[in-house]
Amino acid sequence: MSKRFDRRNFIKTSILGISMASAAGMPVSAGVAVADEQKPIIAKQQIPSGKICDLTIGRMILGGNLLAHYTHSRDLRYVYNLAAHYNTPQKIFETMRIAEAHGITAVVIHTAKGVIDGMREYKKQGGKIKWIVCPTAKITNDMTEYKQLCQECVNAGVDILYLWGVRGDQLIKNPELIRKAVDTMRSFDVPVGVAAHQLAAIEICEQEKIKCDFYLKTLHHHNYPSAKLNHDSSWCETPDKVIEFMAKVEKPWIAFKIMAAGAIPPKNALEYAFSNGADFTVFGMFDYEIDEDTRILNNVLNMDKVKNRPRKWFG
Repeated sequence: MSKRFDRRNFIKTSILGISMASAAGMPVSAGVAVADEQKPIIAKQQIPSGKICDLTIGRMILGGNLLAHYTHSRDLRYVYNLAAHYNTPQKIFETMRIAEAHGITAVVIHTAKGVIDGMREYKKQGGKIKWIVCPTAKITNDMTEYKQLCQECVNAGVDILYLWGVRGDQLIKNPELIRKAVDTMRSFDVPVGVAAHQLAAIEICEQEKIKCDFYLKTLHHHNYPSAKLNHDSSWCETPDKVIEFMAKVEKPWIAFKIMAAGAIPPKNALEYAFSNGADFTVFGMFDYEIDEDTRILNNVLNMDKVKNRPRKWFG
């Protein structure tokens, strides 16, 4: 599985790079696309929310992969280019503004090239969305690179830090490095989470009592045609075991990859995730999907099977 996720070297791709900004016809300052001055965002609707430490977070969190043009599009390689041509720097900011207007209060994203500068610029323009960011620097015993990138994130205004899921999987056999990474992030006085695709990483954090504030764990069923394709098409190997284990975890759980990168319809994915214990969900959306998906979210959270689910709500 690690080889598949290591292809996330989309860090080479720029969210807000000079060439993309020029293509979008936007002025560039220090390599960052500068959008036209925006009016304050007024949320036209609200979505249910919870707490991660002292921060109020909507139950639906905007996913950052599509903003970074990483689509998990199986063998349809052209889709990567299509996403990059659609999600220009201007469109990325527009998408986040639309998300905020629909009550979404946070975005989950990696430190892909341009993200830190983009976060700084979006906040400068008045954006209030909270940034849940995972530093992708190498994790070593001295933690030098990792601490430096954490500092850059915090200086830019990150609200929450978390251990990248790729790193969580890689460090399953080295829990002390997971602990060091978590302790490093905690030293910046922000909420800290641990992400993983492999359940074993979360199990180790619980067994070793690694002091994080929440988890990000993949969750999706396998009732879609490409689930067994083994070609960048599945991210939760044992959903039943995940549900069983997380039922005993007393921390907020942000479920991600719940649509299996677009293979599972939104309603089906949200119903499955929330009824089986997730407290928040990461939802990758293009701008035109946000209105419908937030309405679906509100309907799902009103379902009896979700409101009366076995796992207690955390956050």
